[in-house]
Amino acid sequence: MLEIFTVAFFGHREIDNPFRIEERLEEQIYKLLSEHEYVDFLVGRDGEFDQFASSAVRRVRKRYRDDNSSLILVLPYPKADYLNNVEYYNDYYSDIEISHIASAAHPKAAIQIRNREMVDRADLILCAIERQSGGAWQTVQYAIKQGKPTINLAKDTEE
Repeated sequence: MLEIFTVAFFGHREIDNPFRIEERLEEQIYKLLSEHEYVDFLVGRDGEFDQFASSAVRRVRKRYRDDNSSLILVLPYPKADYLNNVEYYNDYYSDIEISHIASAAHPKAAIQIRNREMVDRADLILCAIERQSGGAWQTVQYAIKQGKPTINLAKDTEE
């Protein structure tokens, strides 16, 4: 049976040092693809870090190997941009999931609900947390409380 290792990405909407973060992202993704039989990468689409993570996964898969991983977009609800560009999204991501629990919640709570679902599924959290505020920081605090291994690419240490 295929052993799937799941990684979730979380980071601030705006990243202070994007080049350093992208470089570290690519190193971690390469390492994960070489160490695991199959990797599911879970990502949102709510800010700069999410875009960096998605782009890095696609680049490393193209350069190294693309047969042992998937890039899964997890939406809190069907967003207008997705609904208006379904074909583009289907071409860019391996799969697109919409959180049923989050989509039934109030829109202000939906992203945090989706984030917690992603944490609960993940074996590893890759994040870029530069300040102790905001939804990404709250999500990573939740992950740490759940005992999830967490690598903060904005710092030099593991949480």
